[in-house]
Amino acid sequence: MAQTNKSNKNLLNTELSIQISLSGLSFCVLDKNVNTISYLKTIEFDKQLIPLEVLDQLKHYFSTEEVLQQPFTEVKVIHDNNLSTLVPKSLFDENYLADYLKFNSKILRTDFITYDSISINDSINVYVPYININNFIFEKFGDFTFKHVSTVLIEEILKTEKNLETAKAYVNVSKDHFEILIVKNSKLLLYNSFAYQTKEDFIYYILFTLEQLELDPETISLIFLGEIDTDDELYIITYKYIRLVFLGNREDNFKYNTDAQPASNQYNYAIIKSF
Repeated sequence: MAQTNKSNKNLLNTELSIQISLSGLSFCVLDKNVNTISYLKTIEFDKQLIPLEVLDQLKHYFSTEEVLQQPFTEVKVIHDNNLSTLVPKSLFDENYLADYLKFNSKILRTDFITYDSISINDSINVYVPYININNFIFEKFGDFTFKHVSTVLIEEILKTEKNLETAKAYVNVSKDHFEILIVKNSKLLLYNSFAYQTKEDFIYYILFTLEQLELDPETISLIFLGEIDTDDELYIITYKYIRLVFLGNREDNFKYNTDAQPASNQYNYAIIKSF
Protein backbone atom coordinates (compact mmCIF):
# COMPACT_ATOMS: atom_id res chain seq x y z
CA MET A 1 0.00 0.00 0.00
CA ALA A 2 2.80 2.45 0.87
CA GLN A 3 4.44 1.77 -2.49
CA THR A 4 1.17 2.59 -4.31
CA ASN A 5 0.79 5.88 -2.43
CA LYS A 6 4.33 6.84 -3.33
CA SER A 7 3.68 6.10 -7.00
CA ASN A 8 0.54 8.24 -7.01
CA LYS A 9 2.44 11.07 -5.39
CA ASN A 10 5.08 10.91 -8.09
CA LEU A 11 2.38 11.23 -10.75
CA LEU A 12 1.02 14.38 -9.08
CA ASN A 13 2.54 17.55 -10.49
CA THR A 14 0.05 20.32 -9.80
CA GLU A 15 0.99 23.84 -8.70
CA LEU A 16 -1.19 26.48 -7.03
CA SER A 17 -0.56 30.22 -7.23
CA ILE A 18 -2.53 32.71 -5.11
CA GLN A 19 -2.47 36.49 -5.54
CA ILE A 20 -3.46 38.44 -2.44
CA SER A 21 -4.52 42.08 -2.23
CA LEU A 22 -6.82 44.06 0.04
CA SER A 23 -9.25 44.45 -2.86
CA GLY A 24 -9.38 40.86 -4.08
CA LEU A 25 -8.00 37.35 -4.49
CA SER A 26 -6.91 35.30 -7.48
CA PHE A 27 -6.29 31.55 -7.69
CA CYS A 28 -4.57 29.69 -10.51
CA VAL A 29 -3.84 25.95 -10.78
CA LEU A 30 -1.30 24.56 -13.25
CA ASP A 31 -1.18 20.87 -14.14
CA LYS A 32 2.46 20.56 -15.18
CA ASN A 33 2.05 17.02 -16.51
CA VAL A 34 0.04 18.41 -19.44
CA ASN A 35 1.18 22.08 -19.23
CA THR A 36 -2.40 23.19 -18.71
CA ILE A 37 -4.03 25.86 -16.54
CA SER A 38 -6.93 23.87 -15.13
CA TYR A 39 -8.41 26.50 -12.79
CA LEU A 40 -8.38 30.30 -12.80
CA LYS A 41 -10.59 32.41 -10.57
CA THR A 42 -10.51 36.09 -9.58
CA ILE A 43 -12.63 37.53 -6.77
CA GLU A 44 -13.09 41.28 -6.36
CA PHE A 45 -14.25 42.52 -2.95
CA ASP A 46 -16.95 45.20 -2.71
CA LYS A 47 -14.52 47.39 -0.78
CA GLN A 48 -10.95 47.28 0.47
CA LEU A 49 -10.66 44.92 3.42
CA ILE A 50 -8.18 44.71 6.26
CA PRO A 51 -5.74 41.77 6.25
CA LEU A 52 -7.75 39.86 8.86
CA GLU A 53 -10.87 40.06 6.64
CA VAL A 54 -8.85 39.00 3.60
CA LEU A 55 -7.73 35.92 5.53
CA ASP A 56 -11.37 35.10 6.30
CA GLN A 57 -12.17 35.33 2.60
CA LEU A 58 -9.21 33.11 1.74
CA LYS A 59 -10.32 30.48 4.25
CA HIS A 60 -13.84 30.63 2.82
CA TYR A 61 -12.68 29.84 -0.72
CA PHE A 62 -10.42 27.03 0.45
CA SER A 63 -13.37 25.46 2.22
CA THR A 64 -15.90 25.92 -0.61
CA GLU A 65 -13.88 25.45 -3.84
CA GLU A 66 -13.30 21.72 -4.33
CA VAL A 67 -10.33 22.20 -6.66
CA LEU A 68 -8.46 24.07 -3.91
CA GLN A 69 -8.78 21.11 -1.56
CA GLN A 70 -6.53 18.79 -3.58
CA PRO A 71 -2.84 18.28 -2.70
CA PHE A 72 -0.32 20.47 -4.57
CA THR A 73 3.32 19.77 -5.30
CA GLU A 74 4.10 23.48 -5.03
CA VAL A 75 2.27 26.53 -3.66
CA LYS A 76 3.13 30.14 -4.50
CA VAL A 77 1.78 33.35 -2.96
CA ILE A 78 1.98 36.78 -4.61
CA HIS A 79 1.62 39.72 -2.24
CA ASP A 80 -0.03 42.64 -4.05
CA ASN A 81 0.33 45.92 -2.13
CA ASN A 82 2.16 49.25 -2.33
CA LEU A 83 4.47 48.48 0.61
CA SER A 84 7.62 47.86 -1.41
CA THR A 85 10.76 49.60 -2.58
CA LEU A 86 13.71 48.69 -4.81
CA VAL A 87 17.30 48.89 -3.58
CA PRO A 88 20.41 48.37 -5.76
CA LYS A 89 22.04 45.11 -4.71
CA SER A 90 25.40 46.85 -4.26
CA LEU A 91 23.89 49.18 -1.63
CA PHE A 92 21.69 46.65 0.16
CA ASP A 93 22.18 45.80 3.84
CA GLU A 94 19.74 43.35 5.42
CA ASN A 95 20.01 45.22 8.74
CA TYR A 96 18.21 48.28 7.33
CA LEU A 97 15.03 46.86 5.84
CA ALA A 98 12.72 49.26 7.70
CA ASP A 99 14.88 52.24 6.75
CA TYR A 100 14.53 51.46 3.06
CA LEU A 101 10.75 51.26 3.28
CA LYS A 102 9.93 54.14 5.60
CA PHE A 103 10.71 56.83 3.05
CA ASN A 104 7.94 55.88 0.63
CA SER A 105 5.60 53.59 2.58
CA LYS A 106 3.66 53.89 5.79
CA ILE A 107 4.84 50.99 7.93
CA LEU A 108 4.27 50.01 11.54
CA ARG A 109 6.92 49.04 14.04
CA THR A 110 5.33 45.59 14.26
CA ASP A 111 5.34 44.96 10.48
CA PHE A 112 7.28 41.96 9.25
CA ILE A 113 9.60 43.04 6.43
CA THR A 114 11.29 40.76 3.93
CA TYR A 115 12.82 40.98 0.46
CA ASP A 116 13.13 39.33 -2.96
CA SER A 117 16.35 39.24 -4.94
CA ILE A 118 15.85 40.26 -8.58
CA SER A 119 18.89 38.97 -10.41
CA ILE A 120 17.90 40.27 -13.84
CA ASN A 121 18.72 43.85 -12.78
CA ASP A 122 20.83 43.27 -9.65
CA SER A 123 18.27 44.75 -7.27
CA ILE A 124 16.58 43.85 -4.01
CA ASN A 125 12.83 44.32 -3.56
CA VAL A 126 12.10 45.15 0.09
CA TYR A 127 8.44 44.77 1.09
CA VAL A 128 5.84 43.95 3.74
CA PRO A 129 4.00 40.68 3.01
CA TYR A 130 0.63 39.81 4.52
CA ILE A 131 2.17 37.75 7.29
CA ASN A 132 -1.18 36.39 8.52
CA ILE A 133 -1.73 34.96 5.02
CA ASN A 134 1.74 33.43 4.99
CA ASN A 135 1.14 31.82 8.39
CA PHE A 136 -2.15 30.31 7.22
CA ILE A 137 -0.64 28.95 4.00
CA PHE A 138 2.26 27.43 5.92
CA GLU A 139 -0.11 25.75 8.38
CA LYS A 140 -2.17 24.39 5.50
CA PHE A 141 0.53 23.31 3.03
CA GLY A 142 3.90 23.44 4.78
CA ASP A 143 6.73 24.94 2.75
CA PHE A 144 5.74 27.38 0.01
CA THR A 145 7.28 30.28 -1.88
CA PHE A 146 6.16 33.89 -1.95
CA LYS A 147 7.05 37.08 -3.82
CA HIS A 148 5.87 40.63 -4.15
CA VAL A 149 3.80 41.35 -7.25
CA SER A 150 6.36 43.92 -8.41
CA THR A 151 9.06 41.24 -8.41
CA VAL A 152 7.04 39.16 -10.88
CA LEU A 153 6.31 42.18 -13.08
CA ILE A 154 9.90 43.43 -13.14
CA GLU A 155 11.38 40.00 -13.86
CA GLU A 156 8.95 39.16 -16.65
CA ILE A 157 8.88 42.56 -18.36
CA LEU A 158 12.67 42.86 -18.38
CA LYS A 159 12.87 39.38 -19.92
CA THR A 160 10.38 40.44 -22.59
CA GLU A 161 12.22 43.68 -23.32
CA LYS A 162 15.79 42.37 -23.15
CA ASN A 163 16.55 43.90 -26.57
CA LEU A 164 14.59 47.14 -26.14
CA GLU A 165 16.42 50.35 -27.07
CA THR A 166 13.67 52.96 -26.85
CA ALA A 167 11.61 53.83 -23.77
CA LYS A 168 8.39 51.94 -23.08
CA ALA A 169 5.81 52.15 -20.27
CA TYR A 170 3.95 49.17 -18.82
CA VAL A 171 0.84 49.67 -16.69
CA ASN A 172 -0.61 46.69 -14.82
CA VAL A 173 -4.23 47.51 -13.93
CA SER A 174 -6.22 46.28 -10.94
CA LYS A 175 -9.60 47.37 -9.60
CA ASP A 176 -8.37 50.26 -7.43
CA HIS A 177 -4.63 50.46 -8.05
CA PHE A 178 -2.03 50.00 -10.74
CA GLU A 179 1.68 49.39 -11.11
CA ILE A 180 3.73 51.32 -13.63
CA LEU A 181 7.13 50.31 -14.99
CA ILE A 182 9.28 52.36 -17.37
CA VAL A 183 11.89 50.42 -19.32
CA LYS A 184 14.61 51.81 -21.60
CA ASN A 185 17.68 50.17 -23.14
CA SER A 186 16.60 46.92 -21.49
CA LYS A 187 16.90 48.55 -18.05
CA LEU A 188 14.26 49.48 -15.49
CA LEU A 189 14.07 53.26 -15.15
CA LEU A 190 11.17 53.34 -12.69
CA TYR A 191 8.69 51.20 -10.83
CA ASN A 192 5.83 52.64 -8.78
CA SER A 193 2.33 51.80 -7.59
CA PHE A 194 -0.64 54.16 -7.35
CA ALA A 195 -4.10 53.90 -5.85
CA TYR A 196 -6.86 55.55 -7.87
CA GLN A 197 -10.59 56.19 -7.52
CA THR A 198 -11.45 57.90 -10.81
CA LYS A 199 -10.21 57.77 -14.39
CA GLU A 200 -8.86 61.29 -13.87
CA ASP A 201 -6.71 60.04 -10.97
CA PHE A 202 -5.51 57.23 -13.18
CA ILE A 203 -4.31 59.34 -16.12
CA TYR A 204 -2.89 62.03 -13.82
CA TYR A 205 -0.49 59.56 -12.19
CA ILE A 206 0.59 58.14 -15.55
CA LEU A 207 1.24 61.57 -17.08
CA PHE A 208 3.00 62.74 -13.91
CA THR A 209 5.32 59.73 -14.08
CA LEU A 210 6.17 60.39 -17.73
CA GLU A 211 6.78 64.06 -16.97
CA GLN A 212 9.18 63.24 -14.14
CA LEU A 213 11.27 61.15 -16.52
CA GLU A 214 10.96 63.73 -19.32
CA LEU A 215 9.25 61.22 -21.61
CA ASP A 216 7.02 62.46 -24.41
CA PRO A 217 3.40 61.16 -24.39
CA GLU A 218 3.40 61.62 -28.17
CA THR A 219 6.20 59.14 -28.81
CA ILE A 220 6.38 56.64 -25.93
CA SER A 221 4.57 53.31 -26.26
CA LEU A 222 2.35 52.39 -23.31
CA ILE A 223 1.41 48.73 -22.80
CA PHE A 224 -1.56 47.82 -20.64
CA LEU A 225 -1.57 44.58 -18.66
CA GLY A 226 -4.16 43.25 -16.23
CA GLU A 227 -7.88 43.94 -16.00
CA ILE A 228 -8.45 46.41 -18.84
CA ASP A 229 -9.88 46.37 -22.38
CA THR A 230 -10.20 48.89 -25.19
CA ASP A 231 -13.76 49.82 -24.16
CA ASP A 232 -12.71 50.51 -20.56
CA GLU A 233 -12.91 54.18 -19.49
CA LEU A 234 -9.30 53.93 -18.25
CA TYR A 235 -8.11 52.89 -21.69
CA ILE A 236 -10.18 55.57 -23.41
CA ILE A 237 -8.89 58.44 -21.30
CA THR A 238 -5.30 57.19 -21.61
CA TYR A 239 -5.62 57.07 -25.40
CA LYS A 240 -6.83 60.68 -25.30
CA TYR A 241 -3.50 61.85 -23.85
CA ILE A 242 -1.01 59.23 -25.06
CA ARG A 243 -0.79 58.42 -28.75
CA LEU A 244 0.70 54.91 -28.72
CA VAL A 245 -1.42 52.74 -26.40
CA PHE A 246 -1.57 48.95 -26.74
CA LEU A 247 -2.92 45.93 -24.91
CA GLY A 248 -0.16 43.58 -23.79
CA ASN A 249 0.28 39.88 -24.31
CA ARG A 250 1.41 37.38 -21.69
CA GLU A 251 3.03 35.30 -24.47
CA ASP A 252 2.68 32.21 -22.30
CA ASN A 253 2.77 28.70 -23.72
CA PHE A 254 0.17 27.11 -21.46
CA LYS A 255 -2.95 25.36 -22.62
CA TYR A 256 -6.18 26.22 -20.81
CA ASN A 257 -9.22 24.27 -19.77
CA THR A 258 -12.36 25.82 -21.25
CA ASP A 259 -13.56 27.31 -17.95
CA ALA A 260 -10.05 28.56 -17.02
CA GLN A 261 -9.38 30.60 -20.17
CA PRO A 262 -8.42 34.23 -19.38
CA ALA A 263 -10.78 36.78 -20.90
CA SER A 264 -7.96 38.44 -22.88
CA ASN A 265 -4.23 38.10 -23.52
CA GLN A 266 -3.34 40.84 -21.01
CA TYR A 267 -5.55 39.55 -18.16
CA ASN A 268 -4.18 37.77 -15.07
CA TYR A 269 -0.62 38.67 -16.07
CA ALA A 270 1.15 38.44 -12.71
CA ILE A 271 -0.46 35.25 -11.42
CA ILE A 272 0.07 33.30 -14.65
CA LYS A 273 3.63 34.60 -15.02
CA SER A 274 4.37 33.41 -11.46
CA PHE A 275 4.67 29.80 -12.73
